Amino acid sequence: MRVFYEVRDVPVHSCVMLSTRAEALRFPHGDIALGFCGECGFISNVAFNPHLVDYSGSYEDQPSFSSTFNAFTQDLAKRLIEKYSLHDKEILEIGCGKGDFLASLCELGHNRGLGIDPAYTKGRIGSKVSDSLTFIKDYYSERYANYHGDLVCCRHTLEHIYDTPGFVGTVRSAIGDRLHTIVFFEVPDVTRILRELAFWDIYYEHCSYFSPGSLAGLFRSCRFEVNDLYKGFDDQYLLIETSPVNQVSDKVHESEETVDQIAEDVRHFSAHYRDKLDGWKSRLQQIVAEGTRTAVWGSGSKCVSFMTTLGVKDEIDCVIDINPHRHGKFLPGVGKKIMPPEFLRKYRPDLTIVMNPIYRNEIQQMLSNMEVSTEVISVE
Repeated sequence: MRVFYEVRDVPVHSCVMLSTRAEALRFPHGDIALGFCGECGFISNVAFNPHLVDYSGSYEDQPSFSSTFNAFTQDLAKRLIEKYSLHDKEILEIGCGKGDFLASLCELGHNRGLGIDPAYTKGRIGSKVSDSLTFIKDYYSERYANYHGDLVCCRHTLEHIYDTPGFVGTVRSAIGDRLHTIVFFEVPDVTRILRELAFWDIYYEHCSYFSPGSLAGLFRSCRFEVNDLYKGFDDQYLLIETSPVNQVSDKVHESEETVDQIAEDVRHFSAHYRDKLDGWKSRLQQIVAEGTRTAVWGSGSKCVSFMTTLGVKDEIDCVIDINPHRHGKFLPGVGKKIMPPEFLRKYRPDLTIVMNPIYRNEIQQMLSNMEVSTEVISVE
């Protein structure tokens, strides 16, 4: 694989919540070296060490405190239920997080759900169908091959897996001859990252990066046929719906790009990402020179990558998040303390940087409700 982007000494986790600043600054680091395969279009961090990552209860990535995100997941759940007649069925979710999406699928379709995730935390969702939900706090592997579902879904997990053919192959082996099973995966879309030079969307946990073509090719190679392939969440996410087949399918979806096309996106990113980095570094220098009180809204992986890649220290003091389970904790590798939105009533920032533009309207409404007047920009 040809390496086209490197960042050294970044925290190996972005969403682990730490109790002290000293602990956050001592957090283990690793390197990013994105490599591109000219044969299949797959992109991976070739410097990734799977032994450095550990998804436990302190891994906090629950986005369901946002009305914007909830609207997206509710629409997605309704789409899958209606399209595949998922009523009174069995749902298996691999990498279920805290269980929000699985609960929605079960509530809306009167289904029964099993979720598997090492970072699952009991009691985080107050579902009306709690009796229909079962959770296993563990990594998915062959040991759970006897658990089946009419729908097998896996959202924002595959990008954390280094051996992607092995993982998807395990899912296919567990399904066996139950060819009626629908398999749905959701991952970030790397074509957007490359075209928008979104360096803040590249971080250590994400060791695998997919375009429509490379994602579809992976599933075909593991004996799945692609039913649908599309983008969502303001084209940030790539979603694939598949069915298991006995032979490798030759069905190519119209959304798939060629390897030459993704190679051109890689060349574009490689040639221009430094311009985006330099632009933000200049903006941060301006913030310091003018004494601008600056807050960042969104303390997740984008924030950690943004700050560590740019080497942010004193340029930004205030980090805000709506997730109450993050409040008072410290960002790994950065050492900034995460504060609730109400803190801005006191802090009164001159500038607020929104880490994901899709949340900008929601955040501006919250700022207005708190009577906080600030310039709002988003990373894009």
